[in-house]
Amino acid sequence: MIVVTGGAGFIGSAIVWGLNRQGVDEIVIVDNLNESEKWKNLRALKFRDYYDRNDFIEMIKKDSVPFTVSKIIHMGACSRTTETDTSYLMKNNFEYSKLLFEYAMKNRQRFIYASSGATYGDGEYGFGDDDTKLDELRPLNMYGYSKQLFDQYVKHRNGFKEVVGLKFFNVFGPNEYHKGSMTSKVFKSYNEILKTGKIQLFKSEEGSEYANGDSLRDFVYVKDVVYVILELANNYHVNGLFNVGTGRARSWNDLANAVFKSMGKEMGGENIIEYIDMPEELKGKYQYYTCAKNDKLNGAGHGRPVNYRSLEDAVDDYVKNYLIPGKYLGD
Repeated sequence: MIVVTGGAGFIGSAIVWGLNRQGVDEIVIVDNLNESEKWKNLRALKFRDYYDRNDFIEMIKKDSVPFTVSKIIHMGACSRTTETDTSYLMKNNFEYSKLLFEYAMKNRQRFIYASSGATYGDGEYGFGDDDTKLDELRPLNMYGYSKQLFDQYVKHRNGFKEVVGLKFFNVFGPNEYHKGSMTSKVFKSYNEILKTGKIQLFKSEEGSEYANGDSLRDFVYVKDVVYVILELANNYHVNGLFNVGTGRARSWNDLANAVFKSMGKEMGGENIIEYIDMPEELKGKYQYYTCAKNDKLNGAGHGRPVNYRSLEDAVDDYVKNYLIPGKYLGD
């Protein structure tokens, strides 16, 4: 069985969708549904069983998992970059990950886990995924630090000789509907246009070198992320810590224009970008530039180099095939 933690969430459910497209349904989903709308991501997917995260953790601790595990694809974590409960982040993003890592190593199971581009902080030391330089990085928020801690833990256990860590950059796409304030700006922009015709973007902080809306991010489509994960899941000889991003930095203004265009709207008149003050909790913690250096992954021998979609093509697919008709992956 392939275990997908966070399997009802955004990237996790997309991985299950990708596995289904390969004809694979021997999948066990582990998640924590509570009162969220994540369950809707599962309706069109095929899998064998579902376990609550806390129940699965107890099984791991007692070594009483009632099925044979071949691979663990670990996407389960708190993904709120604004989360301030440090103890919660440490438990969900660090302790949980350590437990699964040790279990997979003991039982010789393929282990792939989600790290984050947030570990790079302001980019002072670049965006290269050389794990020998992990200790130089300085994340800007506790979310990024929780991911950094686990990267360091795996490194110090010599784990990158056997497992795969993936530093996701700005992932967007279908099945993120449940994420509330943490949905992508593509999703938010689509709904802002429907309501007001305007897209709101943060003003740059005073003294920034970037004009309003011109700060740059590496936006990557979830379907391309799934391609990377499934390639690596089946290539046991490829291990290490890798960036997952397009390698092309684009501005928030570019993103806004792409959403307007995909909805058949021209910029101007009522269709405008409105720049608003950045929230206090983000000031001093905001990444003005991210861009994945991805030659390490492309040269790793996992298969074909990743042909990432352009921002415009990815937004067009997302808006026209999922947001407008209100569909989920697999519908």
